[in-house]
Amino acid sequence: MPEHTKPLEIEDIGSNPAPRETIGELIERRLSRRAALGGLFGAAAAITLSDQLLASGSRALAQGVSPSTLGFREIAHQLGERDAVPEGYESQVVIRWGDAVLPDAPAFDPRAQTAAAQATQFGYNNDYVDFFPLPRGSRTATHGLLVVNHEYADTQLMFPGMGDDETSRLRASREQAAVEMASHGLSVVEIRRDNGRWAPVAEGRLNRRITASTPMRISGPAAGHDRLKTSADATGTRVLGTLNNCAGGNTPWGTVLTAEENFNQYFGGAAAKTGTQAAMYKRYGIVEKASYSWPQYEDRFNLDREPNEPNRFGWIVEIDPHDPDSVPVKRTALGRFKHEGCTHAVCPDGRVAFYSGDDERFDYIYKFVTARPFDANNPQANRDLLDDGTLFVARFHEDGRLEWMPLVHGQGPLSAANGFNSQADVLIETRRAADLLKATPMDRPEDVQPNLVNGRVYAMLTNNTRRKPEQVDRTNPRAANANGHVIEMIPPGAGTDKVDHAATEGRWEIFLLAGRPGVDAGAQYHQQTSAEGWLSCPDNCTFDAKGRVWISTDGAPSTHKVADGLYAADTDGAGRALTRLFYQAPVGAEVCGPCFTPDDETIFLAIQHPGDSKGSSFDNPSTRWPDFEAGMPPRPSIIAITRKGGGVIGS
Repeated sequence: MPEHTKPLEIEDIGSNPAPRETIGELIERRLSRRAALGGLFGAAAAITLSDQLLASGSRALAQGVSPSTLGFREIAHQLGERDAVPEGYESQVVIRWGDAVLPDAPAFDPRAQTAAAQATQFGYNNDYVDFFPLPRGSRTATHGLLVVNHEYADTQLMFPGMGDDETSRLRASREQAAVEMASHGLSVVEIRRDNGRWAPVAEGRLNRRITASTPMRISGPAAGHDRLKTSADATGTRVLGTLNNCAGGNTPWGTVLTAEENFNQYFGGAAAKTGTQAAMYKRYGIVEKASYSWPQYEDRFNLDREPNEPNRFGWIVEIDPHDPDSVPVKRTALGRFKHEGCTHAVCPDGRVAFYSGDDERFDYIYKFVTARPFDANNPQANRDLLDDGTLFVARFHEDGRLEWMPLVHGQGPLSAANGFNSQADVLIETRRAADLLKATPMDRPEDVQPNLVNGRVYAMLTNNTRRKPEQVDRTNPRAANANGHVIEMIPPGAGTDKVDHAATEGRWEIFLLAGRPGVDAGAQYHQQTSAEGWLSCPDNCTFDAKGRVWISTDGAPSTHKVADGLYAADTDGAGRALTRLFYQAPVGAEVCGPCFTPDDETIFLAIQHPGDSKGSSFDNPSTRWPDFEAGMPPRPSIIAITRKGGGVIGS
C-alpha cells in the first residue's frame, strides 16, 4: 500500500523498536566496486553470472543486439489521465468497483450508495488477482473464476462532498462507514473470454462477495486462546470479516490464501496507550486514533470495549473459491503480522512451503512449511494442512548465506521467561518473537514469490525512507531508500527438479536496486536498461512460463513524475535484470496483482486507487478513469491485457 494513502502515524510506521543490521548494509558490502561502477549487469556477473555468460552479454552489447528475450516494444514513461500498453497490445476493463457480482446487485449509483448494495457489488481498491480455470482442475485459459482482494477504502474518492484530504475517513457517517466495510474483503467472479474479449458471466453460480462482516472460523494453534476471545465470541474461534486484504496466493489443492495487511488502522481507543496490551498494540502499529470512523459506530473496533478484537486480524485466510457456501478460515499457524502475500512451492517430499513478507519498514520475511505432504489425489486430506507446520523467519548473513530460524515455543528465547507460554503466544506476537530471534530487518518486504522455472524466490522490497545514514555503512548509497530493490533467495537444489524449499539454509543474491540511474544513488540494473526501463518501488510480481519476472510498482516518488506500472525482465541469461516497461497506469493509481492465464495469452492487472493524488476528490478527481463520464468518480478496476490477434504476452 502506498505511503500517500495512509496517515503517517498509521501506515508503515516502522514499529520495530530496535532494528538490527539492515539488509542495506549487507547489500552494500556484497556489491563489488566493479558492480557499483558497471551497473547491475556487472553486479550480477560479480555475484552470480559465469564468465561465459558475461562474455555472451558483452558480445550482445558490442553487436547492438538486446540480450532480452522479451519481444514487445517498450512504452515511454508517462503521468496522465489514461493508461498505456505497448504497440500491438490492447487493454480492456473486465470489472469495476460497483459492478454486479451477485445476481440481485442493483446498478451502481455513486451518489446514493448503500451497504446492502455494495455487499453484492464488486468492492473497492482491488489488489491481489487469481484465476482458477473452469471446470475445476482443467487448464482452460478462456473460462474461469477471477478472485480479487479488496484492500481498503478511499473515502474522499468514494463519496461526494468529503473534501480532498485523509481526514475525510474520520468524517464518514454511519452509513458511509457501513459501505466502506462492505467494500472490503474479496470478490469471486466467473468470467469468460469470447471473441477476444473478457467479461463476467451473468449470474455465475459460484460468484461471491466476502466483506468485513462475513462470518469466519479461526483455526490452528492460536484458536480459542484467551487473547482471541471477545464479548461476541467467548470461544475465540469465530470472527466477523477480513480486513485490508493486500496480496495473496493459492494452494496446490485449489484454495485461495488472502493476506491481512494493515489491519491496525481500523482500531482505536485510549487502551492503545494505557491498556494491558499497549506494548503489543504499539509493535503492530495500533494507535489511539484510528484512520477510519468505524470505532464510533461498532464496538468491535473500539479498543476500550473490545481490547482483543485486533488480535483476530493480521492472519492468512483460506477460502475455497469453488464453494460459495464455504466458511473462510483464518489459519493462525502461519503467524500474525502485516502479511503481504502468501505464495507456495512444493518441496521434494510433498510438503508445501509458503512465503510471506511483513510489509513494514524494518520488518521481516517469513516462510511456513507444512508438517505433512499434500495429497493430490485426496483433496479432503488437505483441508486442515495449514494448521500444522513450522513458521520460520529469515536472517541474511553478510557472506551470502540465508538462515531460516524456526519460531517454535520453547526454543531459544521463545519461552515463558519472555512472556511466551505457548505456541499460540508466539503466533499472536509473531513480530516480537522474530525480534528476539534477531531476524534481519528489511526495507518493507511486499510480495515474496517462488519462480518455479529457476527455483529461486524473489522478494520485492518497496522502500525504506526512514533508514538513517548511521544505520548503514558509510559508503552505502541506499540510506533513505525511496526506491526499493529486489533480492533473490536461493534454496538448495535451485535450478534442478529437486528444489528444497523446506531447507533451513540457502543463499541470497541481489537482482536489482531500483531508482532512476544517474539520479538516485545506488540504482543498478542491467547495463542495457533503457531510459524507460528503470522502475521505482517494486511491489507485486509474477512469472510467466519462461520464468521471466513481471514486476508491478507502487508509490514512485513524486520527483520522478511517472505513474506506477508493470515491468518485465529475464531472470537468467544475458538479459538478466534488463527491465522493460510494459504498462503504465493512470495518474494516482497503483498496479497490483499481475496474474497470467495458463496459456500466458492474458495478463490481468488490478488498478488500485486511480485518481488518488494530492488534491483529488470524488467531486474533482485527477482522472475519471476508466469511464471518463461526467459525474462518475475514478473506479478501481481489473483489466485484461492481450495481444491484438492473440498470442503469448511478451514474446
